Amino acid sequence: MVVFAGQGDARRSMALLWREQDTRPQRTGPGPKPALSVDTIVDTAIAHADAHGMAALSMRAVGNRLGRTAMALYTYVPSKSELLDLMHDRALAELPTRYDMSGGWRPALETWAGDLLAFYLRHPWMLQVSQARPVLGPHEFVFMETLLGVLHATGLPPRRQRGIVGALVHFVRGAAQTIADSREATAATGMSDDEWWYARSAMLEEVAPDFAERFPILTRLESQHAFDPADEDAPYLEHEARDAFATGLTVLLDGITTAVTAFAAVRRAGGGADGQSPAADVRG
Repeated sequence: MVVFAGQGDARRSMALLWREQDTRPQRTGPGPKPALSVDTIVDTAIAHADAHGMAALSMRAVGNRLGRTAMALYTYVPSKSELLDLMHDRALAELPTRYDMSGGWRPALETWAGDLLAFYLRHPWMLQVSQARPVLGPHEFVFMETLLGVLHATGLPPRRQRGIVGALVHFVRGAAQTIADSREATAATGMSDDEWWYARSAMLEEVAPDFAERFPILTRLESQHAFDPADEDAPYLEHEARDAFATGLTVLLDGITTAVTAFAAVRRAGGGADGQSPAADVRG
């Protein structure tokens, strides 16, 4: 299930996203129900999506959770479309806005990637919100500003930094999606990853007796225990995804390190501000 942000009224949605948040404490003791607020509705909707998933999100469900009717919510939030924009931006406020740069940009990016992975696993419904159209809310911009603040320390040119932002975000989302799917598959099918793999992999010898000849590289890796989980207690697919995350992040950061070194070398050799040799701009 993929949903697209920004499907509601643009003016209403943007006004709600950039409003001043209501930080007044809500009544929790006996007595009349506390007055609703946009923030209360959004926080409740996030809690509901965390617990039951995006498919279960509706104005009625959020209203029921608050002990109100769906109609009572429309006074504050025009529709589910605007609510989704608000949820997406509000959830991003959980992420750190500063990272320790005393060790340089690389350890800061490692921490950032780990924080983002954990964030998506706390709110797996966020992975169903398409990245094709941004929400353009304040916390979404803070998210970008924070990451670019770390990448600024690389000294790479702006367009290269922007490309790295996309690579890192897509990479972390992909890892989080695999882990979230693994957890959802177990809940939806009633069969764990290990049960699923054992039931099918055992049949390979029967249906493909020439498997080793047809797939020699895979067979060699298997014989060298390349696919053995480091944590026997972890679900197989989740272990694979986390291992791929750690390995892939190292490769990505190694690539950035190489780019930083090459860019610095070109600059020392008299290259332009974009790290290209002046000869690259000559048109013959």
